[in-house]
Amino acid sequence: MPEETWLTTVYIANGQPEAEIVKGRLENEGIPAVLRYESAGIVYGLTIDGLGQVEVQVPSSLAQHAREILAIDENERY
Repeated sequence: MPEETWLTTVYIANGQPEAEIVKGRLENEGIPAVLRYESAGIVYGLTIDGLGQVEVQVPSSLAQHAREILAIDENERY
């Protein structure tokens, strides 16, 4: 598998809505993102013991830039 197609998790959200916001933020900056989650948490609406957590993943070559964008957003929040 070519390195540019490897995905790296840059954020772990506590549910689908939060993950969609983060994904949208990254895509707005030109970074393609995908969501990875297990289905039980979505089906049952659980967010305990890892169920319901959603990983936001980006191409590995863009992971550092994505983390920088998310860190700026986190710092501006407070």
